[in-house]
Amino acid sequence: MLIGLVGKPSVGKSTFFKAATLAEVEIASYPFTTIKANHGVGYVKVECIDKEFNTQCNPNHGFCINHKRFVPVDIMDVAGLVPGASEGKGLGNKFLDDLRQADLFIHIIDVSGETDEKGKPMPEGKIHDPAKDIEFLEKELDMWYYNIFMKVWRSFARKAEMEDANFSEAVAKQFSGLKVKEDSVKKVLLNLNLSDKPSQWNEKNILKFASHLRKETKPMIIAANKIDLKNGKKNYERLREDLPNLNIIPCSADSELALRQAAKAELIEYIPGEKDFKILKELNEKQEQALNKIKKNVLDVYVEGTGVQSILNNAVFGLLSYVAVFPASANKLGDSKGNILPDCFLLPKGSTALDFAFFLHTDFGKNFIKAIDAKTKRALGKSYLLKHRDALEIITR
Repeated sequence: MLIGLVGKPSVGKSTFFKAATLAEVEIASYPFTTIKANHGVGYVKVECIDKEFNTQCNPNHGFCINHKRFVPVDIMDVAGLVPGASEGKGLGNKFLDDLRQADLFIHIIDVSGETDEKGKPMPEGKIHDPAKDIEFLEKELDMWYYNIFMKVWRSFARKAEMEDANFSEAVAKQFSGLKVKEDSVKKVLLNLNLSDKPSQWNEKNILKFASHLRKETKPMIIAANKIDLKNGKKNYERLREDLPNLNIIPCSADSELALRQAAKAELIEYIPGEKDFKILKELNEKQEQALNKIKKNVLDVYVEGTGVQSILNNAVFGLLSYVAVFPASANKLGDSKGNILPDCFLLPKGSTALDFAFFLHTDFGKNFIKAIDAKTKRALGKSYLLKHRDALEIITR
């Protein structure tokens, strides 16, 4: 799974990326600070099952704080996109190409309205409408898909019809580089009233198809960043009212980064995504003021806290509907090295016990007999649908 961070320049993408990953990246208030895509590891938060077994886990990957398990996910931050990116403006072709392998997008906007459509500071007293940034990015992403499709569409569609091929399968195969799946194509075609002869579709039809397929294959959540700045809360509330169908979450990446760095320096105890922190050491006046400001303007105001962890969890468990599954024996929670519940894996919605067995090892899948629910000790068949926070042991022959 790969999460792509998108948006115009200077909205805080690199700050969000650093807050989520604590990777060292350049952060500056001018466009195109990021030229090459940054890749890092972020984490989604899961209630660990160790508490249900009255024990403490020892993760091989990620970490666990107070029975909150943090499971790694890949995150990519690309340079800011500007209007005309799909036509190559602002190195748009390169930046869009970086996004091909993303499974979903987090669109980071400057909800304070303090930067214009190109990421430059607004003149004093002027406010940019963040709704325009949402509209522009949707359009650029749609045109990105459309341009890719148009390069081959006529010949591809005619060939598929002449060979009497399964059209959904043919599209998925032709555009696999965009992670297009056959089921996604079928779903889009079912929802659109288009001719059953794609070679006869006009440009408007193809754009409509490309737009719907883009939304289906690259779902998006909107991070209303800089929520703590002047006009941030007011603009956010207006966006929620004007665009009720969009998934918009308030966010202060700056606040999250400050809290995580303070926790790393052992000045405070802070669990990402929580609405409070505990001071561990005596702070200087500047540190105390900064933390008080974060608590007053962000943590005490928004149910999502700083929003960064909430957005990651919403993206993975909400938009993509992934489930977290723990390999665990009903009689033994540790591995050969004595690590308790060392692994927690993320699997797509609809995965079965057999899928989980193959995920762990090909031989487990080939020799699958049954799965055992470690919590209930109940035997499960290969078609059992995995649930979030399941703990399963795979029995093989």
